[in-house]
Amino acid sequence: MTFPKDPDAILDYVIDWTAWLGADTIAASQWIVPSGLTKTAEENSSTTATVWLSGGSAGQRYTVTNRITTAGGRTEDRSISIQVKER
Repeated sequence: MTFPKDPDAILDYVIDWTAWLGADTIAASQWIVPSGLTKTAEENSSTTATVWLSGGSAGQRYTVTNRITTAGGRTEDRSISIQVKER
């Protein structure tokens, strides 16, 4: 998934893990954010993980990864792409 973002915007991005989790739930969530973007906040529920991002340079694409650990002991990653451009 690729999401557009203005360099001056602070936006939230959500990954819904419901289909992958089945009956399991998210016990811990970590967002891995590359240099150039700033993670301003993060949170998770039992089925979703959310990160708020600011910054970025216009014309650049960044890959942001969410790593979860489930109550059942599984660990999995999902990545999204953030395309920064002036709007």
